[in-house]
Amino acid sequence: MHRLRAPLAALLLACAACSTTVECTAIGTPVGVGVAVRAPLAARAQEAGLEVCWDGSCRRARAELFPATRAGEQTCSGDTCSVTAVPTGDKHGFGGVAGLPARTVEIRLTLRDAEAKPLLERTVRATPKERFPNGPQCGAGGPNTTVTVMPDGSVRTES
Repeated sequence: MHRLRAPLAALLLACAACSTTVECTAIGTPVGVGVAVRAPLAARAQEAGLEVCWDGSCRRARAELFPATRAGEQTCSGDTCSVTAVPTGDKHGFGGVAGLPARTVEIRLTLRDAEAKPLLERTVRATPKERFPNGPQCGAGGPNTTVTVMPDGSVRTES
């Protein structure tokens, strides 16, 4: 009996080291609609009003628009490198929509200028997707989608 304990203990230790447990953090996913506005319309757009409808009811959200950037030139000095942020001329924002489902919804988008005057109004259908910030093994963090206003004023939805 004692001869079996040592190999059994070694086997249990080996199995413990091979554990496939995944650490799931408390990181969340913003639930709602992202808005991207391309130049040149972005220069005049200050905010986006959203009305998102499903199952006969609608929820409103507001997305303040911020300048978008891209990575610029990299410079290095010794062990330290840096990259500058270069404005693209586009803008982006996000409107939180509580209870947003992961199925097709109707989105009424209104872009407004600095004086709150409408610049553009469009209605599109989009299908928010569940996001998995820790991977699928940790469960969904919630659904979201993005609408993009193109330079010609057309609106594209995330596919």
